Amino acid sequence: MSNKKHKVAIVTDGACSLSPSHGLEYGVHVVPVYVNFNDKTYQAGVNLSTAEFYRLLRANKHLPSTSQPTAQDFIHTYTELAKQADAIVTVVISKQMSATLDSALAAKEQFLDVPVHVIDSRSVSMGLGMIAIAAARAAADGQDADQVVQVVNDLISKMSVIFTVDTLEYLHKGGRIGGATAFLGSALSIKPILYVKDGRIEPLEKQRTRRRAINRMLELMEERVGTSEVHASILHCEIDNVAQELSAQIKSRFRCAEEVLIVDAGPVIGTHAGPGTLGLVFYTQ
Repeated sequence: MSNKKHKVAIVTDGACSLSPSHGLEYGVHVVPVYVNFNDKTYQAGVNLSTAEFYRLLRANKHLPSTSQPTAQDFIHTYTELAKQADAIVTVVISKQMSATLDSALAAKEQFLDVPVHVIDSRSVSMGLGMIAIAAARAAADGQDADQVVQVVNDLISKMSVIFTVDTLEYLHKGGRIGGATAFLGSALSIKPILYVKDGRIEPLEKQRTRRRAINRMLELMEERVGTSEVHASILHCEIDNVAQELSAQIKSRFRCAEEVLIVDAGPVIGTHAGPGTLGLVFYTQ
């Protein structure tokens, strides 16, 4: 067996809330998503920064659309990685939310240089991001492709993604609201708590104020985590100060296995959930 340094390469898509450069810090290769504003198409994190995205979001009357990476985008990444890896594990956004899985599977069929595994994370944003990071760690520890796939599959059922949006307007406009349409009849001032369940965004409950919604998310996390050591991250859309505050609360209330990662969720989540979105992502071993 070849003694290559990175035997297993980890690939994910831009719906993971990590930009390509941020992903590489964790050994994760992010295939960017496309963001279309009017007649201009960008690749998130490549020629569209997060700050510029929010500026455009506010300046445009119409919501941008996002589209998944193409099979060719994945093949391009696979071709580069096959130069130093002898297997590739690809983890993508839930197929209930995007057709990215189809692109990755089409790429896998056409790409024969090294074996490629493609897995539906049944998650999104840092739910997907944290699975990809854990896979990259397993690969860096020398685990082979089958072992890395096992790590990913184990994590899928353990991952919790709970978030609150500042307004339901974006979820409604973007059509990604799933069962959360149940909230639309309520006063728009309510602060819904949503979560990822079986690969879809579903309503969990509603609170009257932002503060209550955040406190309730921490309570829900406590119910699920108990006294176990927890891996946690925070996603937000343009509210870094609130995210930092939440991070401090998590560190004081829970036994964190590592640094709490704080990321701006970026264009995919920003388009569908809107500025002011705040989420908790966590799992216990």
